[in-house]
Amino acid sequence: MQKSQAVASMGQLSLLMPVWVKAALAANDRLKLYLTVLQMAAHHAEHPHGDVADLHHELAAAGLKQAAWLHELPAGASMVDGVLLVPELDRLAAALHDDLVTMARPVLADPAVPADLAARVPQWQDWLDALHGERLDPDQLHHLTHGQRQHGDSLHILVMDLHKQINHLAADLASEVIDGAHVWHLNDADRPRVQAFMQGLHRTAPLKFDHPGLDTAATRDGERLLVQNDIGTNDAHVLVIQVEALRITLTYSDLHLTRFTFFQCLLGTLGAQWHTPQSQLSSELNGGEAYTVGTATFECTDEGHLQHTLTELGARIVFLIDWNRARKRLLPFVSKAGALAVLRAAADAEVGHMAWLKAGGEQLVFGAMQALEGAFRIGDRLDAVLGEPAAQAFLLDVMRLATQALLRGQPVALVADETRLLLARQAQRRTMAFDLLDEHAAYCHALAQGVSDALTHSHGGLHDTARELSARAKVWERHADHLVMQAREQATRQPHWRPVAHLLSISDDVADALEEAAFMMDLIADHHQKGWNHEVRQALTRLAQTVLQAVQDHIKALAMARTLSAESDASDTDAFLSTTWAVLHAEKRCDELLRQARRTLLHAIDDAPSLMLANDLACTLELASDRLLTAAYSLRDVVLSQAEVRP
Repeated sequence: MQKSQAVASMGQLSLLMPVWVKAALAANDRLKLYLTVLQMAAHHAEHPHGDVADLHHELAAAGLKQAAWLHELPAGASMVDGVLLVPELDRLAAALHDDLVTMARPVLADPAVPADLAARVPQWQDWLDALHGERLDPDQLHHLTHGQRQHGDSLHILVMDLHKQINHLAADLASEVIDGAHVWHLNDADRPRVQAFMQGLHRTAPLKFDHPGLDTAATRDGERLLVQNDIGTNDAHVLVIQVEALRITLTYSDLHLTRFTFFQCLLGTLGAQWHTPQSQLSSELNGGEAYTVGTATFECTDEGHLQHTLTELGARIVFLIDWNRARKRLLPFVSKAGALAVLRAAADAEVGHMAWLKAGGEQLVFGAMQALEGAFRIGDRLDAVLGEPAAQAFLLDVMRLATQALLRGQPVALVADETRLLLARQAQRRTMAFDLLDEHAAYCHALAQGVSDALTHSHGGLHDTARELSARAKVWERHADHLVMQAREQATRQPHWRPVAHLLSISDDVADALEEAAFMMDLIADHHQKGWNHEVRQALTRLAQTVLQAVQDHIKALAMARTLSAESDASDTDAFLSTTWAVLHAEKRCDELLRQARRTLLHAIDDAPSLMLANDLACTLELASDRLLTAAYSLRDVVLSQAEVRP
């Protein structure tokens, strides 16, 4: 509706409408705060030993800084026989009544107001007039605060309906439009600030596609510039910005606490200081659906900083639209924390989630998983196959390609095809499998390092370190066993895991041998080092250090194998093969060192138990090198077969 049409339809009363609308918006803020205080009072009455939130910032933002009675009301509430006792209830009912009158005034003066809405206002005024004393029974509390329309009308619902009508009036009454924002009564300093906000809003608004929302209105109220954005279609999902001097105060309300927390994180990089969001409400209130309200302030250093902050605030709002639906549709693939991480990354990259939803959402991913034969079976989760980090990265990439395709006007079928290709490449990286291999190799390295260090520094004997090393080695070897069991479990469900499970089983023989070496050193330390001299220590130390170097080469080979594929350069494959050959050379070196060690042991040690244990230690270290060679060959076969490369 044009401004001239609005004036004609409203007659002389339209001259007062801008002032009434401004007052109504302020009354709306107070009414929502009153209901929040009442909900806090009920929560405190049910949980009297809990802390009561500090409302000073919220009261100040609503123009109620001096209302000490309102701040003290929740702490004075109590529950007796299921009835809520509220001090100052008469005063609260009067405040609700007065602000309801103020809020309803411009709506009732609009000839286009729906008849049922006009009839509900006096009904609730009479209801509030009849509220006396200090007692609120459960039905009365429910009628004041609940927000579920299927449970009937409530004061809360009436306030939301009036707010929606006031937003329409504000748009129709705007004296001008600045970059799409309906504004009135602005001064010259306000205009560049509104433009800055709208610049950010327009930067990301295309990411909502055809979803309604992001309507903006702005006006001046005394010393403050007020900017309101309705975000989407939900009654309680509203954002109001107050700008006074170089301070921005943002009030945000949301039905979903998780989305509220998400928005807090989005604004963290802008220096938002949040003040006690009111989200700790009783599950009995509002059917568990009571909206959360929070206030954040931004202290800006100069006008440029302020306009930049307004721009970035505007740019972040679009990522709240249909956010909860996107979060739920991500949960079949990643954990709750993983879904939040994906949505946060999509917002940070200004990619968003709406294109993904429009292109099919979870069906895109399910279709890609079904198309990838052998990699996924019915019931598999994406993060269980790829690993959590890789699954999150894949979902973010899908959102990015969906956004790019839909912004270019490309068909949804193309997005589905690209998603399948993307998942095929991601699965080929075998991220989770190599995570297990890397973790197992890390335990082998810890075992080899411990044995080598103990022998290297054994000039005073093994007594001080052997027992501690043996105990730690037992724990490390047990952790390594658990990794093998994980791989075997995966292999029972997914055939492509079988070579990896086999490789881990072979690698576990290395861990077993090194743990056995640590145990033997503990036995030797128990008075079985007779005849040990410098040559004995050197012979055993050389063996242990060679095994340690072989483990390190195996770890290097794993790091290279992670990135190899059919598209890899020949130089990358050659480097991987060269590293596996280093393990072969280490095994041959250990064979020779074992023979040298036996000669040294026979020459130096006369005591039979000491000789037997020293020889067993040397043989066990050489056995570890044998098992490492077998693991290197197995890794080579896995990588070359999956990369479709032949040596």
